[in-house]
Amino acid sequence: MSDATSTHAEEQHNFSAEVERLMDLVVHALYSEREIFLRELIANSADALDRRRFESLTNQTVALPDKPQIILTVDKKENLLTISDDGLGMSKDEMIQNLGTIAKSGTRAFEKQLKDAKPEDRVNLIGQFGVGFYSAFMVADKVEVISRRAGSDEAWAWNSEGKGKYSIASSTRNTPGTDVILHIKKDAEEYLESMRLENIIRKWADHIAWPITIKQDDKETSANEGQAIWTKPRGDISDEQLDEFYRHVTHLFDKPLATLLWHAEGVIEFTSLLFIPGMVSPFAPVDQERKSKVRLHVRRMFITDEADMLPPWLRFIQGIVDTEDLPLNVSREMLQNTPVLARIRKNLVNRVISELKKLSEDKEKYTKFWELFGAILKEGLWEPNENNDTIAKISRFYSSTVDGLTSLSDYVERMKENQEAIYFLAGDSLEVLKTSPHLEGFKAQGIEVLLFTDPVDAFWPDRFGKFEEKPLRSITRAKKDLDKLMGKEERSNSEEEEKLLKTLMESLKDKITDARMTTRLVDSPVILAAKEDGPDLQMQRLMRRNDRSIPSAPPVLEINPNHNLIKSLIKKVNSGENIDEAAFILLDLAKIQDGEMPSDPTLFAKRIAAALA
Repeated sequence: MSDATSTHAEEQHNFSAEVERLMDLVVHALYSEREIFLRELIANSADALDRRRFESLTNQTVALPDKPQIILTVDKKENLLTISDDGLGMSKDEMIQNLGTIAKSGTRAFEKQLKDAKPEDRVNLIGQFGVGFYSAFMVADKVEVISRRAGSDEAWAWNSEGKGKYSIASSTRNTPGTDVILHIKKDAEEYLESMRLENIIRKWADHIAWPITIKQDDKETSANEGQAIWTKPRGDISDEQLDEFYRHVTHLFDKPLATLLWHAEGVIEFTSLLFIPGMVSPFAPVDQERKSKVRLHVRRMFITDEADMLPPWLRFIQGIVDTEDLPLNVSREMLQNTPVLARIRKNLVNRVISELKKLSEDKEKYTKFWELFGAILKEGLWEPNENNDTIAKISRFYSSTVDGLTSLSDYVERMKENQEAIYFLAGDSLEVLKTSPHLEGFKAQGIEVLLFTDPVDAFWPDRFGKFEEKPLRSITRAKKDLDKLMGKEERSNSEEEEKLLKTLMESLKDKITDARMTTRLVDSPVILAAKEDGPDLQMQRLMRRNDRSIPSAPPVLEINPNHNLIKSLIKKVNSGENIDEAAFILLDLAKIQDGEMPSDPTLFAKRIAAALA
């Protein structure tokens, strides 16, 4: 590690408003747990070393030195603590991007999490929201960063007092890497004691594979064990060590629902340490990439987190896989094509599925898992794969007749003797589905309906087809099924009813495919139904919301002839009254019942007001 110095010719910059607010939150709301700053800065250094080592596999100009490390240098006389690394370093633009703005973290989300968190949990939100660098200002009244990117001769200095501004200047550093220089506050001088620093590192960063050294008064102390935790026998790893490693790789700060430490031996040998998280990442709304987050290591060295070790429908699983059956200089092309990795992936999927089956035996824990990640796992029902049937067996759903979650197998056991299909209703909200008029006829016959509430539920049943030889069928397309279950022949309409249906068709024109009387409604006057051979209504709604409408006929308007409103309309039509406005009100009422907005809310409101006048 070489000395670094800063020069002048500074450029002044303002922090983005979001960064300034985040720094204020970190410094003041988390003030009592200041030791966490060291964990965050060391983690940044370790990541930089990982990135440089990986980039060097295809670019020798950025090769690591013989003994890469992280060094903490204490200067009590000047009140300085410097964290130095031999990592990839940063260019000027990267400095501005990484230290002056925040791309994905949200100030409002961070502030809300901070407000809602228990006092003992607040410290963990720093790493969780990717704002770890700014925790340095909890212990320092000024922070300098001097960095030289590997492969470049240029070095740059960044410095700030954390008060809305920072400066960038040309600098010098003898070797690539980064120095973070903290001007320690008077009330934080405990972090200038090597023993205090060593204790913090043992607590938070002992598992980091890169050597960490503390230098003070010409004395050097090794501060971490540096052995990859997954190489140890399970009996030699404490639960606390596993939990801390989980937090390190996931940037989550709860406890995992399940931990899978597995040494696979045979034709392919590898070790995996995987976690089923106990919470959803706060980045989930902005992180839409359907990619695995499992890191690939070769001989304990980090290679990449973009090897797609698990399929997208298992992307909630996090952790590492380490193998000796791949070369250290593995290329991206080899990662895609090597049969070794394909076999490892298959073994991992089987192992995770087996663990989920085991977890499903614990109802309380599995319910929590399902509420967190069930929507992701069900994507495996849509994507053809050899585990479709197993995923279906461990999937859980809400029901019109059963409290809590239930399985498809349990549903089949409860099916009526003459029931031929597994019936479901898909929508956006469980509360709306539970009161949907579509359920009325099925409830009257004591027929259970599964309630599907995730977007993927509108798509996978058609592709999946059957479960235990029972077809899955949306009740919006099950008119004939219900008639058969009720033991009724197709209903014949009276002349007066036919006149109403004809009038509705003329009034609504291309907005509906058909208007027909139905016996499946009990309390409601009207519902919308899909054509028997057309896509489910919920699928159509989801596609429209995403500007990806699919070719489909307008819905069918089903009318309850026994409802007083319909009887009144029949009388009006047969007496020659115009019911155009009432027809549009009926259509919009049917949409609202399905959780959809009227086509023209303002016009709908005017029509209702006129009808009530």
